[in-house]
Amino acid sequence: MSLYVMKFGGSSVGDTERMQRVAKRIVEKQDEGHQCVVVVSAMGDTTDDLIDQAKLLNDNPPAREMDMLLTTGEQISISLLSMAIHSLGRKALSYTGWQAGFLTDSVHSKARIADIHPERVLKALDEGNIVIVAGFQGMSEEGEITTLGRGGSDTTAVALAAAIDADVCEIYTDVDGVYSTDPRVVNCARKLNEISYDEMLELANLGAAVLHPRAVEYAKHNQVKLVVRSSFNYNEGTVVKEEASMEQGVVVSGIAYDKNVARISILGVADVPGVLAQMFGALATEGIDVDIIVQSGVQNGEADFAFTVSLEDRERALAVIEKIRDQLPYRDVTSEDNLVKVSIVGAGMVSHPGVAAQMFDVISKQGVSIKMVSTSEIKVSCVIESGNLQNVVQALHTAYGLDTDQQAVVGGPQVRR
Repeated sequence: MSLYVMKFGGSSVGDTERMQRVAKRIVEKQDEGHQCVVVVSAMGDTTDDLIDQAKLLNDNPPAREMDMLLTTGEQISISLLSMAIHSLGRKALSYTGWQAGFLTDSVHSKARIADIHPERVLKALDEGNIVIVAGFQGMSEEGEITTLGRGGSDTTAVALAAAIDADVCEIYTDVDGVYSTDPRVVNCARKLNEISYDEMLELANLGAAVLHPRAVEYAKHNQVKLVVRSSFNYNEGTVVKEEASMEQGVVVSGIAYDKNVARISILGVADVPGVLAQMFGALATEGIDVDIIVQSGVQNGEADFAFTVSLEDRERALAVIEKIRDQLPYRDVTSEDNLVKVSIVGAGMVSHPGVAAQMFDVISKQGVSIKMVSTSEIKVSCVIESGNLQNVVQALHTAYGLDTDQQAVVGGPQVRR
């Protein structure tokens, strides 16, 4: 008997009909002789709807109260799914994150898991139950309800799989695996049979929405066998593992993009030691993550530099920069938000020179200027104007030999075995 953790996202449980399909899928897994722990997100657009309602009442709602509100979405899902499983004649118990033993730090809306005490989950399994756990949530040592941030249900599933020593953690979504790029943008995208933790982590951090970065980090650290597959069919999914075999001739495994990008440029800063430390230290103190940083040449003892932040952090970042202007004088500051970051990722890049040059050439032939570049051993990222995104992604996908003759599978009715 194997122990499976099965995570279903909001699109998989978006209405009662889909909820019933998921319940049948879980029962089928149990019929195969496996124990099942299921992690569920809120139904469909529930979280977005709750946020909209909150903002109708308060433009800047308290983070604590938002956590109280948003965790109700998952509680609806787990109770309804448990009822659906009971209707199929099986035993099921639903638990909130804190009932399942998730302890977090006290940072509302972006809490991190501090510890897991899964004794209640394990006891329910031993009693023959299918256990259903609310994703995305936990409780701090102070007894406050917390949320793990968007994508936190993936993290819940992987962390729980590690805590109960599950044999497999399956992430069910509306695509039937990890693709070489977003199949909604490139319909001839290649489905990957397997991918390494490191490549998946880069893709997730760079904008690929199929898995949350923290979930991949957890899986890599705890060696959790991770499988991404569709909740709408029974196709084989993608296995995320320590080392993935490279397909012959494929240097780039995937292409990701991130529309959540703003660039801030600071002009005329004195070129003296400690300037960058002071600037980015102030941003870090306010919890603002900085991505790509580029400094230009020095003229007349002054330098210009630019960096990227998320769109939602742009105004806060500009406020921080203005606040420290007396201590760190500069001539001017500007910002842009009509940008997108496009990235190529592949473990084979480290041993193949010219991959970055090819990327720059492909983008230039689309008539697009590159504003910023960032590289590592297995990725190259370029910031460009957002209006050319689809053409650039398609051109890169073709240039690196990733196109296939098969149509990517996205959503659709569930197919019976």
